[in-house]
Amino acid sequence: MSSEEGGFGLMVAEKFFGLILLIVGGLATYFTFTSAQSLSNYTGFFGFLSIIIIVLGIILIIAKTE
Repeated sequence: MSSEEGGFGLMVAEKFFGLILLIVGGLATYFTFTSAQSLSNYTGFFGFLSIIIIVLGIILIIAKTE
């Protein structure tokens, strides 16, 4: 097994994990802002955390593995 095959698997895993984080962050953001009345004071906090998850997912998708 060459190092290129291991690098390809690592790259695919990183992109897949980034996609999963992007989907989870999007769902968390959607449900946070649609249930803002129930969350009342904590809407901004959970919205901020959801946006951080989205940003991490985007970073993992666009990052280049060497």
